[in-house]
Amino acid sequence: MPSSDAAPATADVGASAAADPLRSLLHATRLVAPECLATIVAEHAQLLGADEVVLYLADYDQRVLHPLPGAGVPSRQQLTVDGSVAGLAFRRVEATRAPEKNSPQRLWLPLLNGTNRLGVAEVVAAEITDALEAEARALTAVVADLIAVHDTHSDVFARLRRRKSLSLAAEIQWELLPPLSFATDRVSIAGALEPGYDIGGDSFDYAVNGSCADFLMLDAVGHGLPAALLASVAIGSYRHARRDGLDLPDISAAMNSTISDQFSGSRFATAAIARLDLHTGQLQWVNAGHAAPLVVRDGSVMEPPPCPPHPPLGLQKDEPGICLFQLQPGDRVMLYTDGIVEARTPGGEYFGEERLADFLIRAMTAGDPLPETLRRLVAAVLAHQADQLSDDASVVLVEWPAQGSDADT
Repeated sequence: MPSSDAAPATADVGASAAADPLRSLLHATRLVAPECLATIVAEHAQLLGADEVVLYLADYDQRVLHPLPGAGVPSRQQLTVDGSVAGLAFRRVEATRAPEKNSPQRLWLPLLNGTNRLGVAEVVAAEITDALEAEARALTAVVADLIAVHDTHSDVFARLRRRKSLSLAAEIQWELLPPLSFATDRVSIAGALEPGYDIGGDSFDYAVNGSCADFLMLDAVGHGLPAALLASVAIGSYRHARRDGLDLPDISAAMNSTISDQFSGSRFATAAIARLDLHTGQLQWVNAGHAAPLVVRDGSVMEPPPCPPHPPLGLQKDEPGICLFQLQPGDRVMLYTDGIVEARTPGGEYFGEERLADFLIRAMTAGDPLPETLRRLVAAVLAHQADQLSDDASVVLVEWPAQGSDADT
């Protein structure tokens, strides 16, 4: 068997490869080093009938698209997510053709690992035909999965995505996070956190198992590394209890016990620990000193029934109760930390729940995808506070879709 040292750095672009570009790409990348991926993709452009294919990855706060370099890869500059055709493809999560009437033409395709946006691919050809677009879609789908796989055992892509150095606390937090978005026909989930390069105690998690979607919003007290360490222990305890099949009160009790055992009495975390029945739409959650969920339905914000808050995790003496709310198909549920609503202008005006609710309603009315809704929300919160957050700001948005629910059958 060939060893990894014998792995070719370039693709065999012979006649057999031209007959099946996708199979050729898979064969060429089987043992390829991550830093050679852009080269392999560029060399497969001719198999698609294109002149060039260039990959771009979004940075941590999804403001900039960085071209992935490699031997033989055409030189490119970084592009902004807001204000470029490439960014439009990223924001809308759809193929976008540059408005060029002359040759060559450009097609921009989102790089998606499932529904998680990684970046975009640029396809350049004398003419972008429907057949070329179909081939390019298939190729970029495979490439996105390859990037996601290589990202688990290489620093190549993580380094490229950084516009600046991450703090140690942010490094820990980003490694804790699940993908920023996930979807099935029964649920869509997206999350965001800011400041992306210096996040401390905010974090979130989710898991979808059968007919159940679990999701968590966590705000660990303090800032920097101490808050990140507390958050990492809390998330680990949450996953351990959730994977043991515990119900929400017992998950909360397990997290509370872990935090109180490992940290002093002045260290705690607020949390909203939620579970959604994907068949019935019943939402239940435990309120551990946290803000109540926001529910957006048919262009308005619904108020869940009053739910007495319990003390934060690490300070609880009794097992908390469960709060309940019945969703309708198409509802969106948001969990957020106080850094969202308490962001203030230099003059002291809070972003506030009313502005947050209005933003969600307008985004839902416009049909914005969940990940783009949160990207724009975080940008709005930052702009409100003149790009200087005084506290971490994190958010999770969950949609129980109008299709695929038992309520529709």
